[in-house]
Amino acid sequence: MVELGDESIWLEYYDAFSYLVLDAVRPLCHPRKLLHAGGSDKAIVLVHGLTDSPYSVSAIAMYFYTELGYDVYLPLLQCHGLKCANGMTGVRFAAWKDNVRFAVEVAAGGGRRVSIGGLSTGGGLAFHFAAVDSKVDGELYLFSAAFGLYGWKRNLLTPLVEGLLKMPFIPWMTSSSSLLSDNPYRYSRVPVISARELVYLIDENKQLLQHIEEGKAFESRVFSVWSEVDVVVRIDLLEKFEAILAPGNFTPYVIPDKANVAHACVVLAEPVYANDCSPGDSFLEPANPHYHLMMDSLARFEKQGRQ
Repeated sequence: MVELGDESIWLEYYDAFSYLVLDAVRPLCHPRKLLHAGGSDKAIVLVHGLTDSPYSVSAIAMYFYTELGYDVYLPLLQCHGLKCANGMTGVRFAAWKDNVRFAVEVAAGGGRRVSIGGLSTGGGLAFHFAAVDSKVDGELYLFSAAFGLYGWKRNLLTPLVEGLLKMPFIPWMTSSSSLLSDNPYRYSRVPVISARELVYLIDENKQLLQHIEEGKAFESRVFSVWSEVDVVVRIDLLEKFEAILAPGNFTPYVIPDKANVAHACVVLAEPVYANDCSPGDSFLEPANPHYHLMMDSLARFEKQGRQ
């Protein structure tokens, strides 16, 4: 597995959010920052997905840091990565926005050019800030971004699924049973109350997308990755993203169905193994076999932005 050293733990992040306690966070799940000696003139904020942690995007973070020369910031979203998750009780997407806003403000220090990206829910948050925060003046990187929930064939059930998650009885369906398993960085399931907060984010982003379609300015160049076999988010909305952007501002990387890459595995350079695994044990989550080709495409996209 890709592992970032303890020296990369973002201690100032804990100071900024009093509800976060260093010892309450699982070892691989800490907020992180990767900074060059003397700093870089460009920075990126990378946001993890629902029920996981900064580890999920750590391989991409290392690529931006070592190969592309970025200072990298990995926020930990509220109610994620905890040793005692308590069913994610109290989760709020407004708090997630506070988390990302803080990361963007720190990344923008010294007038650096700031890009942003994210996986799934993190992709939705990344788009939000690319659309509304002038401090994000670089590229937008989307990995299996959540602009709508998958709703079976032709997404016929999407309105029903998203509507049900907003019903007032949803908080009462929350279970406080443990969310931890052998997976070192991800919870074992998605509590309905956290899925509800994602739907609220999706609704807010729909309004932003409508404004863009109506001709409002959106200057970010976008690199977007998705797998053709994704059954978590609506890839048809990702395919249509190009239509609302200026010509040349959208670069997709589509992982073909024959590669059989699941939603969250898009960002994995290496397989994920269980805690305390032994040699020869099977992995919990496979690596994306297209990972290196994907990152080569990303590097070409990034270089074009500097020309």
